[in-house]
Amino acid sequence: MKRIRSAFWTFLIGLSLLWAAAQHGLPQPLSQLDLFRLLVQYSGTLAIGIMSAAMILATRSHRLEQWLNGLDKAYRLHKWLGIAALVAAVSHWVLMRVAEGMGHDEDLIGQSVWPVAEDAMGPVRTFLHGFHEMAGPMGNFGFYPAVLLIVLALIKWVPYKVFVSTHTLLAVTYLFAAFHSVALMEFRSWAQPIGWVTGVLVLGGVVSAVLALTRQIGRGNRVGGVIEFVRPFLDVRVISSHIKMDDRWKGHRAGQFAFVTFDKKEGKHPFTIASAWDPATRDLMIVTRGLGDYTNLLPESLEVGKAVEVEGPYGCFTFDDRRPRQVWVAGGIGITPFIAGMKQRALSPDTRAVDLFYAVPSRQKEAEHLLRADAEAGNVSLHFFVADEGAKVTGQVLRETVPDWETASVWFCGPAGFGHAIRDDLVAHGLTPGDFHQELFDMR
Repeated sequence: MKRIRSAFWTFLIGLSLLWAAAQHGLPQPLSQLDLFRLLVQYSGTLAIGIMSAAMILATRSHRLEQWLNGLDKAYRLHKWLGIAALVAAVSHWVLMRVAEGMGHDEDLIGQSVWPVAEDAMGPVRTFLHGFHEMAGPMGNFGFYPAVLLIVLALIKWVPYKVFVSTHTLLAVTYLFAAFHSVALMEFRSWAQPIGWVTGVLVLGGVVSAVLALTRQIGRGNRVGGVIEFVRPFLDVRVISSHIKMDDRWKGHRAGQFAFVTFDKKEGKHPFTIASAWDPATRDLMIVTRGLGDYTNLLPESLEVGKAVEVEGPYGCFTFDDRRPRQVWVAGGIGITPFIAGMKQRALSPDTRAVDLFYAVPSRQKEAEHLLRADAEAGNVSLHFFVADEGAKVTGQVLRETVPDWETASVWFCGPAGFGHAIRDDLVAHGLTPGDFHQELFDMR
């Protein structure tokens, strides 16, 4: 979280400082209209810069994923940028409406605070100036649906299928915004760092939008497979699907996830891979639990022999560090990366001690038996905490159970509030924040 929080504020502050640096030598005194022009330009520059960064993050770039420590972190940053873009764009729109109410709207569009002699207008400026009349309406045409689509993406009860299908339309609204911004940006800014940075961001955003609209994002990572075995645990609404992957699947690391398409009508959904990679079997295990409109239907819809498409692998929740021991904490379906971790340790023995704390609402004997078998094979100490029996995982319980916990790294996957409580307790008692790893498996 610290890395993406730093990236978010560094980007916003950096873009703002570059814009401010471009305003040196402002003519004095500034009129009320000049102040409006500056605020309109600033909010517009900030909005298109943020939208461009969000579009680029949506491409699932491997380099960006590694830099941000996982695609889950990249998507969280993408969400924050989306909210920031919404605030900047609405501010830009409000400023224009206020100016309109004061009778200044025509004077704002494409006008400069700096007087420019007619003979100083080069061919590029003249070319862009020719689009001024069109750029205003184009910006409005993209603004209203963009606001609706961003708000729709933030409403959790909107079905995932609707979210995915409508979210792609933001690429169209972005193209309108890019045209509006390039045509109306203060021309002198293009010759300064803010213009160079904005130009690179817009170019990257346009390319990303085209990739999204032509469904090219992630295409190189898509591999086919066939369901060869299905195991339901209906009393806890969980099902494990074993997929035989094509030869093009190059393997994955324990803890990573993939986008799986079980039904083309429903599209792809993200699932953590619950198996270690064994080239001899080429088996991929996906464990799902009925948490939403789609996953509730999976137990009835999965069939042996059914073809599926898998895109990935993604994620950096891979248990890689140099700490002498590890503590794993899981809640509910958050056990899946740790199942893969235990299976990986069984295939490639690791001498480091590992304690796994697993919090569940109630017991399920068959699932518990399988987990204990995986733990034994992977040399992992498994600690069950069943809510129905009054058992609860807390930072204090963890510290008392693992005497040398200070030397460990902690890996958490489960409900966000649960993770925050564990992290806050351990950090308060001396754990280095960087040694607490939490998967942000909330794609919205």
